[in-house]
Amino acid sequence: MCYDAARILAAAPELFDPAHYGAHASPVQVGGRQAAWFVDGGFGHGVLRHYRRGGMVARLSRQRYVWLGEARTRCFMEFQLLESLSAQGLPVPAPLAAGYWRIGRLGYEAAILVARLPGVRPLASLLDQPVWDVAADAIARMHQAGVWHADLNAYNILVDERGKAWIIDFDRGRQGGVSRAGMRRNVERLRRSLEKVAGPAGLAFFEKLNRSYRERIARMPA
Repeated sequence: MCYDAARILAAAPELFDPAHYGAHASPVQVGGRQAAWFVDGGFGHGVLRHYRRGGMVARLSRQRYVWLGEARTRCFMEFQLLESLSAQGLPVPAPLAAGYWRIGRLGYEAAILVARLPGVRPLASLLDQPVWDVAADAIARMHQAGVWHADLNAYNILVDERGKAWIIDFDRGRQGGVSRAGMRRNVERLRRSLEKVAGPAGLAFFEKLNRSYRERIARMPA
């Protein structure tokens, strides 16, 4: 496992077991593939997420991944990416701990613990409010930092009570440069998500968000 030594004073495998927190753990009802919990511990308020597959491949194995070495575990890569983005002041949750378990010779399972963002709601529940500019700004800042998000959807963008937008769930995300085509794929993924959530109303919201996003990206160096 790896962890933030300033926040995690007693690093142990129990950090990744929701039962360890007892009454201080409650399932995340929206998103998380039924494998995420709000937890409270000595580190404060956190979100514990076990890695789960989606799509067709989940029929083969929902939670087991092919072992390709410690540096390429999903949890360690996401932890390091969040650590870097947090250090740059980008609107992402701070990573607290990440761990994996070897399963036989060829497999592993994994989990990550991040700081809980207070007073946030998913973009999907705010489509009747004028939050498209703050959401567009968070996406543009992410792309300006050279980061590609693997699943930019209406539940992975959160807005807090002060009107600040945050981006979560950087599993399979990448840093080091993102092409214009990659940016478009991220934005198109969000369009599909908003349409699925709210139909024409979701598309109308997306048009405003996309216009605001394009204005910000246009100011980026070519």
